[in-house]
Amino acid sequence: MLTKPLSLLGCSLWLLGAAAQAADYEVPRTHFGQPDLQGTWTNATFTTLERPEEFEQLVLTPEQAAQRETQRKEFYENYDQPEKVDGRLQAADDPGGYNTFWMDEGEALAVVDGEIRSSIIVYPEDGQIPYTWKGRWGFAKSAMQLLYRYDGPEVRPLGERCMVGFGSTGGPPMLPVLYNNNYQIVQNRDHVLILVEMNHDVRTIRLDGEHPPAHVKKWLGDSIGWWEGDTLVVETTNFHPDQSFRAATKHQLYSSDQLKVIERFTRTYKDRIKYAFEMHDPEAYTEVWRGELPLRHTSEPIYEYACHEGNYSLPGILAGARLREEEGEGGGFMQWVAALVGD
Repeated sequence: MLTKPLSLLGCSLWLLGAAAQAADYEVPRTHFGQPDLQGTWTNATFTTLERPEEFEQLVLTPEQAAQRETQRKEFYENYDQPEKVDGRLQAADDPGGYNTFWMDEGEALAVVDGEIRSSIIVYPEDGQIPYTWKGRWGFAKSAMQLLYRYDGPEVRPLGERCMVGFGSTGGPPMLPVLYNNNYQIVQNRDHVLILVEMNHDVRTIRLDGEHPPAHVKKWLGDSIGWWEGDTLVVETTNFHPDQSFRAATKHQLYSSDQLKVIERFTRTYKDRIKYAFEMHDPEAYTEVWRGELPLRHTSEPIYEYACHEGNYSLPGILAGARLREEEGEGGGFMQWVAALVGD
């Protein structure tokens, strides 16, 4: 992935050079003979999961990429500029969330196999998640619950509760979000461990293992892996039902309890891993859909993401909901929605 905006000529030369380097690259190995994936990696990019409406194709030209990156830069420059009237700041009902100091989603679009990508999804060709009607209803119901249900902590999203990171950052699939897009990979003969910076989750991948019975559910699913040549293949099932809806500013994703994710990690150069995934879920999707991302090596450390269930945000959220109920704000509508999306 490009780490800084380049001229069009520079971008083209960089892509050609990266492709040549990857073709001649010899994968390093651990002392026990496996391809070495260890290190700290980032998938930060402002390429989104699904393809934006302005792009019809997966692969963008350097000109299109430069224009997109300029638009993103201008967005950031304008984001922190509060509205003024007669040159003075005005009081607002909603002070807003983060300013751009806290955002770290990368500086460029994702580059995979020498191609600048408009979306993480590579199949279907339209770059959209192919939901079934049942999947669409599950997505809509989950989204309404996120917006309108505040009965107790159990109905709030896992990110709010600090159980896992926002969106699908911990995965699988491991998708970039607004910040903390770093991962540390550690290997031994029998296991591969991935430390996810956001929420400090750890994925344990057992090599040549077996999944537990279907009723054993885990927050990030149960992962087993094996080597196919120089590629680590990981199969994950047994997802916790609360992971069916994963929402972040950069993507929203719904799946059923039938979800199976197949991931492939392939070291393509000293500072890159090609990360590919397949989403199998006949209840939620009309067909298997696939995505690809680069993982880039980073020298930055993994920071502790000190978020714990019951911290400040969740009591504040629930207390605010109780206050709104006492004040009668949106009572009838809120009760109707809560009944509609209730268990």
